[in-house]
Amino acid sequence: MKVHKQIVLVLVAFFTLLTAGFTTAQAAKADDPSYSTLYSVAKQNLGKPYVWGATGPSSFDCSGFTSYVYKKGAGVSIPRTAQAQYNAEKKVSYSNLEKGDLVFFGGSAVSISHVGLYVGNGKMIDAQNRGVITENVKAPWWHYVGGVHVTDLDD
Repeated sequence: MKVHKQIVLVLVAFFTLLTAGFTTAQAAKADDPSYSTLYSVAKQNLGKPYVWGATGPSSFDCSGFTSYVYKKGAGVSIPRTAQAQYNAEKKVSYSNLEKGDLVFFGGSAVSISHVGLYVGNGKMIDAQNRGVITENVKAPWWHYVGGVHVTDLDD
């Protein structure tokens, strides 16, 4: 009987460890930021009004929008202002932009005045005077300065 009890305890311990390892791996995977979640948060805010200095959830300015989307959609904190977001992250060329990267506009790299979330096919979602909208990155009213890669995203 004593041996039987030890075998049962060993089996319980083994399966507990096995399950704990599997659960931890699954939880880590579930916490990995994904583009689809980021994009979903951005899309949910389309049409919300632009208010200078606003960080959501009912209104946004451009960098308030991108920092909100990254925090809610990917669990990633980025700086508050467009210039600080540009300065803090890894620069990428226009031809190497990936969905979820940030795109920046202004006079130059030291005078960034606007930021948007790149969503692919030359488009971005951004908060500007018409509210949160989807528009072309290379629109005639924006002077494109550069893009940055904030984090690797699944899918």
